Formats: sequence, C-alpha cells, structure tokens
Amino acid sequence: MAAAQGRLSDDAGGMDDANEGDRDGGRSAPLPFRSAVDGLRAARLRPQIEVEQTPAPKRLAPFAHALEATVVDGEQDLADGRLVLLHDPAGHDAWRGTFRLVTLVRAELEPEMAADPLLPEVCWSWLTGALQARGLTYGEPSGTVTRASSHYFGGLAERPAASQIEIRASWTPREGLGGVPDTGAHLSSWCDLLAQVAGLPPAGPGDASVVTLPQRRGPQSR
Repeated sequence: MAAAQGRLSDDAGGMDDANEGDRDGGRSAPLPFRSAVDGLRAARLRPQIEVEQTPAPKRLAPFAHALEATVVDGEQDLADGRLVLLHDPAGHDAWRGTFRLVTLVRAELEPEMAADPLLPEVCWSWLTGALQARGLTYGEPSGTVTRASSHYFGGLAERPAASQIEIRASWTPREGLGGVPDTGAHLSSWCDLLAQVAGLPPAGPGDASVVTLPQRRGPQSR
C-alpha cells in the first residue's frame, strides 16, 4: 500500500470533538475506567506503529480516552488511525455493556488492490480476524468500509490517480475481573489491523521488536 497522506484530522463520528479534564482517566474518573486506561498504557506495540494520546471526544460518553497512531516505514507514513475508549458506568443499551471501542483507520491503496470488488469485505474481516486471533471476546460490532478514488485535473493533472480505504468501526469489549476489559489486548489487535492495512508482515510471537506504549509523546517530525 502507498503512504497515507497527512495526519488524522477529519471527523470520525464526533471523534475529533476535543475533551479535557478527568474524563480522560484522571483521579475523579471511576476505577474501572482508570484501570482500562492503564491497560492501554501498558500495551506492548510494534515500533513501526507510533502511538500518542490525543484529546478525546466530549459527547459520546461520560468518560473517554483517545489514541492516534501512524504506521511508519522510514520517512513514509503507510497508514493512520484513531482509537477511542468510551465508558458509561450506567451502561448503554446499544453497547450492551459499559465500555465501547470506536475506531477510524485509513490508508492509501495500490491501484490493483483498489480495483478488487471484494476489498470492503476483506478489510472488515481484517478487523474481526485481528480480534479473534488474540482470543478476544466482543459484542455488537458495527461499522463501514469506504473506498474512495481521486483523479486530478487542470493544474493538478500531473498527479497520479489515488485511492484510499477507510474503516470506521466500533465494538463492545467484554468485561473481565472488576468489570474491566482487557484493553491492552484490544489495542494490540487494533495495531494488528493497522499493520495489515499498511501492508506490514505480521509480528511473530515473542517478537523482541515489540515495545511498550509511551505515556505521552510530542508530535513526530519527518
């Protein structure tokens, strides 16, 4: 796959509606949510996937924590995405639980792959397969896979045509001990999806190159 142009900036179901304060995991947040956020921070991820915390959306749930990620190969960005952890201590009928994970993933496509009529189904199977491969249980999955093509004219006519795939999805992670889902494993599965969309080979079990997610990192310059 070709490089994804630019950083994540568009709306993903309200995902870029910035949030501030303890709703993002501070001391006044409920213990299950704080534990779930700690699980995200303790996850071990591939070094090609650069992850940083980003402002979480305001209105999707009482508590939210958001991450942005970019798959990097040298100076090239291959794919990018955003993952938001939502928590409503009172529960949510549509979620059938108290937690929800919401994601946006996107990458540019090579022309041959963009022309595949089964591409949307394949991309959706990458998401569900990434969760199943790590033995995760989840419910109420929903989402869309969008394929877009751009053709340039006039002053931009020298640019080659470009195609992009975008996956927007959400699912309910099943809660474990103390009502807390295994958010670290869900984050790792999401990074597996990002790597697959970017065209990276799968990481082997016990891969020494896997690194722990930093608590916070400033903007990356390339």
